[in-house]
Amino acid sequence: MRLPSSLSFLVDKAIACEDGAVFLAELAATLAADGVPLAGGALTQLAPHPIIERRTFLWRADTGKVIEALGLAGPADADDVHVARNWLAALGAGVQVDFAGAPSDGAMLAWTASRQFSQAESDLLRQVARFAAAPLALLANRSTLVELLTTYLGRRSAAQVLAGRLRREPGETIRAGLLYADLRGFTELSEVSDAKDVVAALDAWFDRIAGAVHAFGGEVLKFIGDGVLAIFPIGERNAASACDAALRAVGAARAGMNHLNRARAAQGMPTLSFGTALHLGEMLWGNIGTADRLDFTAIGPAVNLVSRLEGLCRPLGHTVLVSGIFAAHTKQPLFELGEHKLRGITAPCKVFALP
Repeated sequence: MRLPSSLSFLVDKAIACEDGAVFLAELAATLAADGVPLAGGALTQLAPHPIIERRTFLWRADTGKVIEALGLAGPADADDVHVARNWLAALGAGVQVDFAGAPSDGAMLAWTASRQFSQAESDLLRQVARFAAAPLALLANRSTLVELLTTYLGRRSAAQVLAGRLRREPGETIRAGLLYADLRGFTELSEVSDAKDVVAALDAWFDRIAGAVHAFGGEVLKFIGDGVLAIFPIGERNAASACDAALRAVGAARAGMNHLNRARAAQGMPTLSFGTALHLGEMLWGNIGTADRLDFTAIGPAVNLVSRLEGLCRPLGHTVLVSGIFAAHTKQPLFELGEHKLRGITAPCKVFALP
C-alpha cells in the first residue's frame, strides 16, 4: 500500500532536515499534497541553550514561510507556547489540534485549518504525529550537540568539530582585525573578595566585552583567564570595515563597563578597569595538543603582537592602544604615541591611542 506523502517524508527524508524550521515547512508541504487543508502549523521544541529554553517555529500556508519565536527560561506553559496557540487560532477558524505531546515532553506539533478536519484528516495527522516522534528526537539530539559545542567552543570551533576536525592539524589561516582585552587588577580583586563575587565580576566583564564584540559582527575565540581574544574577520567585509567594527565594539564595551561601574560603586564594590589592544593581521587557528586531548588555539605573529601591545596600556596610561597597521585602515581620529619595543617581538611597533 502506498504511504501518504507526509508519512513517506517522515520515513525517508525527515532525518536530513537541518533544523525545526525546515522540518515544519517540508512536513506542511507534504500534508498539503495529501489534501489536508492546513492554514498554519507550529512546532515547539526544548532548546539546550544557556538563555533560550524553547524554540517555536510558526508556519503559514498562504506564504509558505516559517518564522521563529524564542522562549526564555520559564515554566513549561510560558508565553512562547501561548504565542503558538494564539498564532494558530488567528490563522484558522478556531480549529486547532495538538498531536506530538506537551512542551514538557520535548515537542509540541500543532495544526490549524480554515474548516473542521474530517475524520480521515484527523486520523492522518495522528499518524503523522506518531511517525514524527523519531525524526523530531533525532533533530533535538542534533540541536543539543550543536548548542553544547557552540556554547563551550564558540561558533568557529564548533563548526570544525562538527565537520570531523578531530586530529592535530594546521587549521585555517584567518585575516582579521584582532582584539585582545584584559581586566585590570584582577589578582588584587581575587585577594580581597569572596570567590562568588570574583566570579560575578568576571561574568559581568565578559558580558560587556563579548556582548560588544558579537554586536558588531566579531567572534570571541578564547577566554584566557580574565582576558578575551576576539576577531573581526576580513572576507565579506574589507579591512577598513573590520577595523571600524572593532573600534565600535570597544566603544560599546567601554560604555557598558562605565554603566556597570556606576552600579558597583553604588553598592560599595570596587570598580573594574580594563586594557584593550587592536591589531590587523593573519593568524593560524587549528587543533593543538596531544593525540587524544585537543584545543583550538590561535597562533602567529599577529596574536603575539596584539597581546604584547595590550601590556603597554598601563605603562603608557591608556585603556585602548592601536597598532600602526590597524590605524592605517581606519579613518577614526587617533593620535600617535611613537614606536615602542614589544617584549619578544623584534621590530618596534608604531602605537596609536584613541583621543
